[in-house]
Amino acid sequence: MSFYPSNERPQPDQVLTDIADYVLQYPIENELAWKTAHYCFLDTLGCGLEALTYPACAKLLGPIVPGTIVPHGAKVPGTPFQLDPVLAAFNIGTIIRWLDFNDTWLAAEWGHPSDNLGGILASADWLSRTAIANGRPPLTMRDVLDAMIRAHEIQGIMALENSFNRVGLDHVILVKLATTAVVGKLIGLSRDELINALSMVFVDGQSLRTYRHSPNTGSRKSWAAGDATSRGVRLALMAKTGEMGYPSVLTTRTWGFYDVSFQGKTFRRSRPYGAYVMENVLFKISFPAEFHSQTAVEAAMTLNGRLRKMEKSSEDIKTVQIRTHEAAIRIIDKKGPLHNPADRDHCIQYMIAVPLIFGRLTAADYEDDVAKDPRIDALRERMQISEEPQFTVDYLDSEKRSISNALTIELKDGTILDEVVVEYPIGHRRRREEGIPRLVDKFKINLARKFPTKQQEMILETALDFDRFAETPVHTFLDLTVI
Repeated sequence: MSFYPSNERPQPDQVLTDIADYVLQYPIENELAWKTAHYCFLDTLGCGLEALTYPACAKLLGPIVPGTIVPHGAKVPGTPFQLDPVLAAFNIGTIIRWLDFNDTWLAAEWGHPSDNLGGILASADWLSRTAIANGRPPLTMRDVLDAMIRAHEIQGIMALENSFNRVGLDHVILVKLATTAVVGKLIGLSRDELINALSMVFVDGQSLRTYRHSPNTGSRKSWAAGDATSRGVRLALMAKTGEMGYPSVLTTRTWGFYDVSFQGKTFRRSRPYGAYVMENVLFKISFPAEFHSQTAVEAAMTLNGRLRKMEKSSEDIKTVQIRTHEAAIRIIDKKGPLHNPADRDHCIQYMIAVPLIFGRLTAADYEDDVAKDPRIDALRERMQISEEPQFTVDYLDSEKRSISNALTIELKDGTILDEVVVEYPIGHRRRREEGIPRLVDKFKINLARKFPTKQQEMILETALDFDRFAETPVHTFLDLTVI
């Protein structure tokens, strides 16, 4: 007997309608969210400017056809490029993520919510320039911050209880989802159009995590988010033309996302959408390192100082014991040869070895000229890593959200240094007061990498004053940042 399922058009999946209603209706009133979004923007922009100093990143940027300039198009900070919003989103998203130095969210799924700024800023700049050309008022940087808060929330809340990495998918699917949602609002999609756009996110093929893990770790992980935020802009624009959606894209038996790509499981969400994620986001302030290792690097820096006071060096170390949380072991515990910078910045042993040897960890320390130092791999071989169950519990605790690491060094003469435990990195909400001045300093340093003194001063005059920054037209601010 044959069975033919009903061909009646179903109502949209609840996941899609909840996101659409949040984006279009929820008022953002919490001052902490707005102020944190401001600092997040500064830090994210600065990360992009630093990435421009790396040829491997810069070679991916610009128009597909050299010399193309799009009238009223979006500008790419730190460059002379003016591009359509889809390609501009890729450019901006790529420079933001290249050095693994922008913000982080850790949960069942991890990721970097500021990756969405690629699509947000490109779309807002293009819309502003187009509005001015047609005699309408432009968008302001407040609109950008609003979109950032919402994008952070969508990506972060979806990540709290839903692990895409456990089914082999990369977290950038959530960048595509969040960008589609907030760009859809920016371009004026109706509720139905926005639901259509969101459905297309899940119909898309999704990125595998192949490029983040041994033995294939590679540079795609540095532009994957740029690709995802760019695709989000494209899907939102397609929905604006009236392109249809797929209302039961998640729940349709056999052909839906849950059955095809999520092992038959459904998404879970126990927390309403609001501004929680922006308020609690983690900033990478001190070290350009995969976030599960941030506290380990800080502990290594402390131990380097102790070794120096003892007139000892890394060559006097017999063993390094690492106690960490389960996620760090699953993602960045790596033995054997490391083949490229992307491989090295996802190896906790490498990220501990460099500060123990040199007393620093910078983006340049992942490059070949540093990595060839034989002391690094020799020290990696003397490291032993284990899970501390309580660290894992605290990592998943929504009230703590710690990222604990503990290091113990035994010297070759038998001396054992006191264990150094760091629970919260300097970019954590619990260390926000300590971290923000350093975040601003990081932003100033990154401005100086690309701009002459006078241009730096003009940017800072607008960027550091929240009220002035928020009311600045998007295109006016972007014009300050071009070469």
